[in-house]
Amino acid sequence: MKKCPFCAEDIQDDAVKCRYCGEAVIADGGEFLLKPEKEKWYFRTPILVLLFLSVGPLALPLLWLKPGTSKKVKVIVTVLVLVLTYYSVVATVEAIKTIIAYYREMSIF
Repeated sequence: MKKCPFCAEDIQDDAVKCRYCGEAVIADGGEFLLKPEKEKWYFRTPILVLLFLSVGPLALPLLWLKPGTSKKVKVIVTVLVLVLTYYSVVATVEAIKTIIAYYREMSIF
């Protein structure tokens, strides 16, 4: 008899599924292999892309906390997001300056 790694109830050595909690357990030479956890919804790629498009660099901590992503990918995405954010801010400031200059000319007449 072994203990279920999920509910700690005694189960048979050859059990594939715990009869108490219903979790699937696979015995590998006497050791139990836990089934891999599902990826949390906020670590999924479409959610991260949506966050980057809506809040920009504020979504970077989620990228860095996402398990299974290599450090190289994290660094590349971080640099790209920061560069795009810089140019977006510069373009926004220039657009605001142009609008202010336009309205100053309009108020002279």
